[in-house]
Amino acid sequence: MTLSQLQAQYEQAKAQGLSLDMSRGKPGAEQLDLSNALLDNKWLAPPTTEKKFDCRNYGVLDGIPEAKRLFAELFAVPPEQIIVCGNASLTLMYDYLAQCMLFGTGGAAPWVKQGGVKFLCPVPGYDRHFGILEHLGIEMVNIPMLEDGPDMALVAEHVKDPGVKGLICVPKYSNPEGKTFSDTTVRAFAALKPAASDFRVIWDNAYLVHNLYEQDDELLNIFEAAKAHGTQDHFIEVASFSKISFPGAAVAAIAASPGNIKEILARMNVQTIGHDKLNQLRHVRYFKNLDNIKAHMQRHAAILRPRFEAVLNILARDLTGIASWAAPRGGYFISLDLPEGCAKRTAQLLKEAGVTLTPAGATFPHGHDPQDRNLRIAPTFPPIDELVQATELLTICARIAMLEKNER
Repeated sequence: MTLSQLQAQYEQAKAQGLSLDMSRGKPGAEQLDLSNALLDNKWLAPPTTEKKFDCRNYGVLDGIPEAKRLFAELFAVPPEQIIVCGNASLTLMYDYLAQCMLFGTGGAAPWVKQGGVKFLCPVPGYDRHFGILEHLGIEMVNIPMLEDGPDMALVAEHVKDPGVKGLICVPKYSNPEGKTFSDTTVRAFAALKPAASDFRVIWDNAYLVHNLYEQDDELLNIFEAAKAHGTQDHFIEVASFSKISFPGAAVAAIAASPGNIKEILARMNVQTIGHDKLNQLRHVRYFKNLDNIKAHMQRHAAILRPRFEAVLNILARDLTGIASWAAPRGGYFISLDLPEGCAKRTAQLLKEAGVTLTPAGATFPHGHDPQDRNLRIAPTFPPIDELVQATELLTICARIAMLEKNER
């Protein structure tokens, strides 16, 4: 199709006055409805734990025992290595890194006093990870994502620098590419020998039960892998129920070594007198165990699969031989790589036609994609008819951007 023909299609779509949103990985209303029964007050009758603690009151800093056991099933670690907190794992990551900046970790000086703090960032990656690091003044170093996870040979070289204090990643169904780290990659993480004694990996296991198909990817347990190397202290794992129940009213938890748990609780003891234990109790009584959570997530998958497959089919029809993309088996995103220099122009054209994407470049630190080629597509939130319409327009805009670039 010629540039003039594509531009005519684009102008026709633009004239419709569209207002379509594929910007964030939000569950759609149909998904949220799956958990409506969680709001029934019967789950809080009585509002006491198995040990008769009244969840309406202050206390129980590390989470009620029932919630610790449920997250222990999810993380496959002992309940003693779990702290159950409030709504969002993003809060836990920010809070932990701020703690390291202000107070240090593992007996080392506060990072802010050490100066020159760097974090390794697999790219393309999660924009909110980069936002936390940028806000805290931590320098970010790009690490390319390979098929089985980050380039671990490059990571091993970088951690020889004592200024490299850690790495932040989504190890299962990564954001945005949907990749799961291989066993070899996880073992390479466990075997790292960083120069910094206070090196920490933020293991953001956001999509640990978020498979789209019956066959789930398997992620090696990082704490089990770390035992052989004595590196359990290097890892801080987080996850939440945000995309299991309600993003605005979930529970989140942190898993860590006994030493890190003790350190986090000492700070948390000053910060709060306890999190929302009623919500913890409600989630435990509703979901009960890991098997029930997995069954619930299959209902989510049944809603999401047609959306992902609709986008992938349109990309295959319109962009084969022009662009490349991942076909994820889980998670919340599709990563699209356009020809170099075309992502920003594609996003600009879409915005002018009424379609909102995550900004081009957002999957790289400081919003700077060196090749200007990656776009993140979030298929979960729009109704499927709007999703199809937006994706078809995206492919038109991508081809216009490519042909314009070729004519320059």
